[in-house]
Amino acid sequence: MAKSTDRYKWIVLSNTTLGMLMATIDMSIMLIAMPDIFRGIHIDPLAPSNSFYFLWMILGFMVVTSVLVVTLGRLGDMYGRVKMYNLGFAVYTFFSLLLTATWMSGKAAAIWLVIMRIFQGVGSAMLMANSTAILTDAFPENERGMAIGINQIAGISGSFIGLILGGLLAPIQWRLIFLVSVPVGLFGTIWAYLKLKEVPRRQHAKLDWAGNATFALGLVGIMVGITYGIQPYGHHSMGWDSPRVLASLGLGVILLIAFAIIEYRVDEPMFNLSLFKIRAFSSGSLSTLLASMGRGGLMFMMIIWLQGIWLPIHGFDFSRTPLWAGIYMLPLTLGFLIAGPISGYLSDRYGARPFATGGMLVAALSFFLLELIPVDFSYWQFGGILLLNGLSMGVFAAPNRAGVMNSLPAQHRGVGSGMNSTFQNSAQVLSIGVFFSLMILGLSASLPQDLFQGLVAHGVSVAAARHASHLPAVSTLFAAFLGYSPVLHLLPHGVLAHLTKAQLSAIGGRKFFPNLISKPFSSGLDVAFNFSVVACLVAAGASWMRGGKYHFQDSTEALDQYEGLKRLAQSQTRGS
Repeated sequence: MAKSTDRYKWIVLSNTTLGMLMATIDMSIMLIAMPDIFRGIHIDPLAPSNSFYFLWMILGFMVVTSVLVVTLGRLGDMYGRVKMYNLGFAVYTFFSLLLTATWMSGKAAAIWLVIMRIFQGVGSAMLMANSTAILTDAFPENERGMAIGINQIAGISGSFIGLILGGLLAPIQWRLIFLVSVPVGLFGTIWAYLKLKEVPRRQHAKLDWAGNATFALGLVGIMVGITYGIQPYGHHSMGWDSPRVLASLGLGVILLIAFAIIEYRVDEPMFNLSLFKIRAFSSGSLSTLLASMGRGGLMFMMIIWLQGIWLPIHGFDFSRTPLWAGIYMLPLTLGFLIAGPISGYLSDRYGARPFATGGMLVAALSFFLLELIPVDFSYWQFGGILLLNGLSMGVFAAPNRAGVMNSLPAQHRGVGSGMNSTFQNSAQVLSIGVFFSLMILGLSASLPQDLFQGLVAHGVSVAAARHASHLPAVSTLFAAFLGYSPVLHLLPHGVLAHLTKAQLSAIGGRKFFPNLISKPFSSGLDVAFNFSVVACLVAAGASWMRGGKYHFQDSTEALDQYEGLKRLAQSQTRGS
């Protein structure tokens, strides 16, 4: 029996790790493949009217996973975590196939891809919400750190593996970035249905419909506001003062406040606020939120740094920069892969606090070192700092997650895992908004004048140069992000036709735009990295506050005390 149990836990680890890897690969695989996708469906992603499709193909997947993981974790607690997980694998695979089968072109194809990505995200959310809880059920407490470490690092690494995979497959055929998930998804689905076993749990629980609705709509409102906040509005470089953005953010905040009130009053809440009475859970969740905010926008900034500046300066055509940006970021992935399982194993013996706290302190140091190197860096410096960042984040992620899950009673592991994943995923979307906003502010200060002067100096008419220089800075960022030659893309064909071959070669070459953007980009990077340093330092402090090596009895006593106070408050409310 012991051998059978031992064999089963490794089956669980293998399958859930595969699920997490595929789910997170799909979060990033489109980032590098975007130019090929838009060329394939015949649409210009940089046209102002098309920015919606560009942003929602990337962020729609992240938004839906952030919104649904808690609900799906709760449903897993109620009806079976393995059932929800298995269904997630099937849903994920089915919509990967539908993404591959896109037959339309133009805006219709873009809308189809956005909708199918959202439904693919639903399947991914089912996997994310229940995989850690299934692992926690299968492994004893003294081995969970190692198991969750492997699972979490596979998930985090998937974000970076997706960059390479997208860069390799999309130039061959853009549909391959979705098709590659189908056979793996089919295998994982069949394997999960055949091998994973449901752990019996309580029945007749009620679903908190009011809490689910207010939470989902509130979080969507916040994230929609962030998405449109980084887009231009009127004559402004960003839309943070747009009535639509302000209304979306305001409504989102109001709904989340209503959600918190509802959760305190209902008998069986979706978002179990009583779990925050467990110090290890609340400290670990806060650390997750801050760490994700610190690193969430890092991938975008690194891609723009490499694609828009460093790689062109070092001889790479803009069309080749997406793939090579992913390759040059491999030290970050390597650091995760090395540190995650080792720190998870050691945290089983010594507790989560020293590893999670130390990881965040070193992560803060790595962001500070990135701020010190020049924009045109020596790669050994850049690669070494990326490796240090990956190691530090790997040292943090697995022990922190294991500490959070070990602090939870068995009946709350699904919703607790979903809550922790919500903090991680929503913080990444929030971080992207923060990083892009800081970067656009830095670019908007000096790029228009520098661009105007540079274009006029190379033969572009004053009127055309002034028009190009007043285009939103976000268009320049998107162009660099997508691997286009930004200056040539910003100028109309009629203007380009009047330039000599030498002038076209100069402004469309590998050095004109990188030299133009380097100084304002560096200023924006400094502010963004300072934000990451502060977030990581606060995360280190929060992690230290979790206490020493966790004792499960602490959480049981805290929950019992809180539930008693809650029942008393509810009875008084009803009596009045």
